[in-house]
Amino acid sequence: MAKKGRKYLEAAKLVDATTSYSLEEAVALMKKASYVKFDESVELSLRLNVDPRHADQQIRGAMVLPNGSGRSQKVCVIAQGPQEQEAKDAGADFVGGKELIEDMKKGWLDFDVIVATPNMMGELGKLGKILGPKGLMPNPKTGTVTMDVKKAVEDIKKGKVEYRVDKDGNINVLIGKMSFDDKKIIENFTALYDVVAKARPAAVKGQYFLNISLSSTMGPGIKVAV
Repeated sequence: MAKKGRKYLEAAKLVDATTSYSLEEAVALMKKASYVKFDESVELSLRLNVDPRHADQQIRGAMVLPNGSGRSQKVCVIAQGPQEQEAKDAGADFVGGKELIEDMKKGWLDFDVIVATPNMMGELGKLGKILGPKGLMPNPKTGTVTMDVKKAVEDIKKGKVEYRVDKDGNINVLIGKMSFDDKKIIENFTALYDVVAKARPAAVKGQYFLNISLSSTMGPGIKVAV
């Protein structure tokens, strides 16, 4: 494990690892503990009492945060016909059909999100070994496999984020930037928390949220009591 730097250790001293702070306190403390000069991302981490090996406990989806994510994303749309123009008009960075799929086969991946129409998934699906490990494969659950490419692109540009539970029951999502005022971070946090809370599987018994924490890119994790 990499040794933590002096500034990180000083920042960590501000946070009591045994305490769960109110959301307002956690946001204020996160900003107080920031020690870098760039605009850090803010990440919400949730540890859930779920077993992702069961299909009904694989929590996954996407949503547009009330105040956006603060992150600009390059969108690639794989479509043919009228949807190509719709995607361009909506602000997609790259639009095309099989020619873009061929470029991906050769290693071109200069984008953050792929949106595809259902009729293109047969060809795109063959790139599972390339796109899958990078989390780039479009999925109907996240709204990235759709005929309504206009809405999909617009939502992503507005600050749509994806959330997905990993094999250990954790969800980690970027919910803003440190330059956001406290109110915007709190609103984004609450919106995502509510969506995940509503997705609670019927099979889960007892406590659902095992741990909730906020952190900046370089800062320590801060436990949040909700």
